[in-house]
Amino acid sequence: MTKQSEHKTINWGIIGLGNIANKFAKDLLTIKDAKLYAVASRTQEKADEFAKKYDAIKAYDSYEALANDPNIDAVYIATPHVYHKENTILCLKKGIAVLCEKPFAMNIEEVEEMIACAKENNTLLMEALWTYFLPHYQYVLELIENKTYGKILKVESDFGFHREFDDSSRTYNKSLGGGSLLDIGIYPIFTALSTLGVPNNIDATATFFENGADSTCDMVFHYDNCDAHLESSFISNNPTEAIFYCEKAIIKINTMFHMPTTVSIIIDGKEEIKDFGYNTIGYNYEAIHFNKLIREGKKESDIMTFDFSRNLIKILDDVRNIINLSY
Repeated sequence: MTKQSEHKTINWGIIGLGNIANKFAKDLLTIKDAKLYAVASRTQEKADEFAKKYDAIKAYDSYEALANDPNIDAVYIATPHVYHKENTILCLKKGIAVLCEKPFAMNIEEVEEMIACAKENNTLLMEALWTYFLPHYQYVLELIENKTYGKILKVESDFGFHREFDDSSRTYNKSLGGGSLLDIGIYPIFTALSTLGVPNNIDATATFFENGADSTCDMVFHYDNCDAHLESSFISNNPTEAIFYCEKAIIKINTMFHMPTTVSIIIDGKEEIKDFGYNTIGYNYEAIHFNKLIREGKKESDIMTFDFSRNLIKILDDVRNIINLSY
């Protein structure tokens, strides 16, 4: 990495300007040597409004127009799941580094196409599973990896909230990959995969809305010496915690474990809470990591690796097969 590239301002583009894109854009403003350069929506009005809100230089009414802008170094893809592959490949073929929202795509076949395209075009690609980069989650991973409190005996991780069913909402729209599993179930699955690895086998049951999208999914991942009990729900307000029962302590990532929060260490009933002093929404951490990869000329993350993304989507595929969910 040269001195010049070390401080190079990374010009970002955003494709898909919904709720999560707003959060990402807001946190991008907090990062030194990074700039929201361009945004794209299907309507010029929405693109203009978003660009004005976050001080972007360019606002496009098509994703193709953004991909053709030679000034863009990186693009964040925040469209519905079913468009991830198409939007990612569009940008990779233009040599633009892609940070694509989770789930990476709809199935392993699509993910393999995206990875192959990144390699063919020698261009950086990474799945945007922001939790992996949050300091509290990295802290817990270090405790587990070092066996600070011994081996893991059991994992419990859930994500659930109740909201009135709305067939017009992307969240519930099966044709857009809606349903609890892909939207929020990916987070509990991520906690198991990142700490215990790929399970030996999986048990899963689900309930469904009238339109066929899954409303809940209960899973048990079986490993050699422990199980992970995982749950996603769009019909109940869950604690949304990740709890690791270890030989000498309980490590608990407190409510809304997937976003900036606190960690409790419980030993013999005594709880110590660690606060990480967050002052952003939390999307800046993955963006900073991605900027560093660009500056170093890397084509794959050493944290969110291609193999990790492959394993994650394979597990999601396996669960879908077990509960008979198809898109």
